[in-house]
Amino acid sequence: MRSLHIGATGMLAQQTNVDVISNNIANMNTTAYTKRRAEFNDLLYQNIIRPGSASSADNTIVPSGIQLGLGVKTAAVYRITDGGSLTNTGNDLDLAIKGRGYFQVELPEGKGIAYTRDGAFQRNGDGVIVTHDGYVVQPEITIPEDATEVFVNSSGEVWVKQDGETDEINVGQLELATFVNEAGLEAMGNNLFLETQASGAPVLDNPDSEGFGAVLQGYLATSNVNPVTEITELVSAQRAYEMNSKIISTSDQMLNTINQLK
Repeated sequence: MRSLHIGATGMLAQQTNVDVISNNIANMNTTAYTKRRAEFNDLLYQNIIRPGSASSADNTIVPSGIQLGLGVKTAAVYRITDGGSLTNTGNDLDLAIKGRGYFQVELPEGKGIAYTRDGAFQRNGDGVIVTHDGYVVQPEITIPEDATEVFVNSSGEVWVKQDGETDEINVGQLELATFVNEAGLEAMGNNLFLETQASGAPVLDNPDSEGFGAVLQGYLATSNVNPVTEITELVSAQRAYEMNSKIISTSDQMLNTINQLK
């Protein structure tokens, strides 16, 4: 019976849906996390009578035919890139991007450049601005050891005030990267993404330029997960899973009835 297989594909699809929703809820407090959404496609159809085929020697055409579906499959898991809100931390090296763009991070062992919107930066032992994993933010910027204050303006310029000095000194310029298709970036964990052919090549420029977001010092981007929406979708996925399991139970009862025929 087709319905056994169809019900099974529906249960597998809703299991994937629950996995995606669970990951969203688990990351609702992750800095700059962007929610995911599962999308589904129907499977191939079995043509008993093909629509548009001739039904007689007079070339009469079948208007609709008979096509029996074979279930559902997961088509993609999209990343919703709409930004979350901003929270004030007051830390000098907490940077949020208001608008489009990603910070650039150099991966260790020559693995290239990764991209992130998580601006919870720190200084390492050499004064270089790094991520919480110690990866160097690009372009590399070093804060002098005797710096008493650090200022980052909306254009990404990093200024410091040194002990005993009255004038501020520019020690570097942050750059942002944008992509034609942000959803095409490959997530590698730790709030980092990699360029892919789907995302397109990065376009680099200073923050607050045309098409690029501004940098806000002392703020961090929050997750864009709405817990009420996620719980509602979780309940909906659970009900869909139960209905698909009911299809399998009903099909089994029908097969059992056939087996008991004498």
